[in-house]
Amino acid sequence: MIKHKKVICFGEALIDFLHTETQPHERLSINAYCQFPGGAPANAAVAIAKLGGNAHFMGQVGDDAFGHFLTQSLATYGVNIDSVFKHPIAKTALAFVMRDTQGERHFSFYRDQSADLIFGVEQLPSDAFTHAGIFHFCSNTLTDDHISATTMAAIDRAKHADALISFDVNLRHSLWPQQQVELKHVNQFVAQAHVLKFAQEELDFLSKGEHQTYIENCLAQQCQLLIVTNGGAVTKYYTRTLSGMVQPSATEVIDTTAGGDGFIGGLLFLLSQLGHYHEFYQLVNNENNLDQVIRFAIASGAMAVSRLGAFPALPTFTEVKHCYPPCLSHDDVESAN
Repeated sequence: MIKHKKVICFGEALIDFLHTETQPHERLSINAYCQFPGGAPANAAVAIAKLGGNAHFMGQVGDDAFGHFLTQSLATYGVNIDSVFKHPIAKTALAFVMRDTQGERHFSFYRDQSADLIFGVEQLPSDAFTHAGIFHFCSNTLTDDHISATTMAAIDRAKHADALISFDVNLRHSLWPQQQVELKHVNQFVAQAHVLKFAQEELDFLSKGEHQTYIENCLAQQCQLLIVTNGGAVTKYYTRTLSGMVQPSATEVIDTTAGGDGFIGGLLFLLSQLGHYHEFYQLVNNENNLDQVIRFAIASGAMAVSRLGAFPALPTFTEVKHCYPPCLSHDDVESAN
């Protein structure tokens, strides 16, 4: 039996109120919203757990109906919630999500001093990092000094525990004080990660259009694997010794909410099956095996965008294997190590 290393997904769990329909009411058009559990790192944790991995979520929600719903939802899908805190006063963050005709999302966040933002360094449970294989985070915990300091402290503890550091950049400009991401600040965290995932527009922004130089600089720091996704277009990947690209299969897009999180969840699920660093290094230097890993991650993300919502949309291992070949089986994973 394959043993899955612990993957800690750190950051925000929030409620996605997804716009589902608009109905006329006298002279008004009334929008209807459906409550879904969400938040990028929470989605990633569920993606890993539903695939069969050992996912742990670390973060804070409010001690309110929404916070209880989120913790129950994480646990329902098999995510370990021992490191989830409930703040007695601060509220759970909310996001209202509008979708256009292509399934693309437009967000309105309600996150001012919400529980996830006031998670402090002193709350980091030291024992949670024991035997951690991967520590994963996103940029929404970099938006102010307090939560940014907590994120850096968590990264330091994960590195001390010899965990791989994964950063899905996942930029949301509207969450930053000036309504634009602080480029220099995010790049300080880019420099900390062994695994980096950018959407194409995020790479454009952070590199100021100097893609090749930026990628080379990332790989000259901590990064061992850098991936650039681009919706249904080609996914590119880079390591210190090779590069490649994979064309996703055509997919009917219903809702892109969990697409990137499904991708990174699929990737981290497979990486969590590797042994220590030397097996990760072997993988990133083997073009055929790495190509198969990227294909699996793409398939996981593709299934997620073909369904509504986040947690419920994320696929199981069997679904990915049967619906989006070619991808890895458990036996293939063992041979890729």
